[in-house]
Amino acid sequence: MKRRAKVSQIGLDCHRKFSKVSARDSQGQIVWRKRLEHRDREVLRRELGEWPKGTPVMLEGTFGWGWLSDELLAAGLEPHLVSSRKLGAWRKARGLVKTDRTDADLLSELWTQQPRWWEVWLPPPEVRDLREWLRYRMTLVRLQTGLKNRVHAVLHRHGVMHDYSDLFAPQGRRFLTLLVGSPEAPLSKSGRATLKGYLQLLEHLRRQIAQATLEFRRQLVRTPEGRRLRTLPGISWILAYTILAEVGHLERFAGAKHLASYSLLAPRADETGEDDGQAPIGRHVGHAGRRTLKWAWIEAAHSAVRCDARFRGIYDRRTNNGQRDRNRGMIAVAHELCRVTTPARMDSWADREIQPGPVHGREWENQGG
Repeated sequence: MKRRAKVSQIGLDCHRKFSKVSARDSQGQIVWRKRLEHRDREVLRRELGEWPKGTPVMLEGTFGWGWLSDELLAAGLEPHLVSSRKLGAWRKARGLVKTDRTDADLLSELWTQQPRWWEVWLPPPEVRDLREWLRYRMTLVRLQTGLKNRVHAVLHRHGVMHDYSDLFAPQGRRFLTLLVGSPEAPLSKSGRATLKGYLQLLEHLRRQIAQATLEFRRQLVRTPEGRRLRTLPGISWILAYTILAEVGHLERFAGAKHLASYSLLAPRADETGEDDGQAPIGRHVGHAGRRTLKWAWIEAAHSAVRCDARFRGIYDRRTNNGQRDRNRGMIAVAHELCRVTTPARMDSWADREIQPGPVHGREWENQGG
């Protein structure tokens, strides 16, 4: 126990079946190293319970950090999440080879690095639950898209033509049902059987997506942030839930600039040399952030441009009334939507009592409608 009492900081390199651990004392010296097995959860908890309470534990933000951070908290320890990208760049800058032992040693050394450039926000369990539901529904929608493509492929292989703009709208579904049940249809026996199977799977997936969407609504109406997001033009139930799950807690951002950067909507430039007074070259949005969040803001921007005069004006000014740079115009609108979402500006916007924007076609399809 005396040997363990010297520990002041711990680095934990997490893997699927095990973790490598390095512990340092207040002088920065390695006190001990060990390997933690994940298979037996009770043995793992006993081991964590022997570590000094309140010790900061730095673990990399790799797959599986969530449950391990919960175990660390339950053991009275203080988990801190480390950016994998920044840790890798730091290792490379020091000329070190990547090994499990090296990563654990580097993680244990980070606590003395001030300011904490290496740390990223550790989402609490309730935010991780929101993201779990979001990833589940995203997976279902991808499967649904794949099945629709398979149905189109079956019709294409058998030369079946149709005039439906959406084959999976009510009229298109009736057409597909007639194809499956009609022996005179230009489909082989195997073609009718596979098409029938695809349609059954598609129907099941649509029910699952509808149930997930209903769960989104239940969770949104219980949170004031979700209800306020719905007052913004262009923000539907799905987009509001996506933004809430990806952002987590809005109050953790110092201002609109930080939220826009996190959403990959803040313009950046890669410039060198003297300023010649010309327009910046190479300006682009960031690449290290929440890509799903960026998608949600841009999807909302398409509806906001159609239903709100203020955002339509931003789009027209940026694109010369839609004549050029339309994609950049949507990014500009998405950036402004993101800025409005910060708590200080959201309060003033909610006072306007704007009605929620309409749900456009792509959004309705993604809801399983």
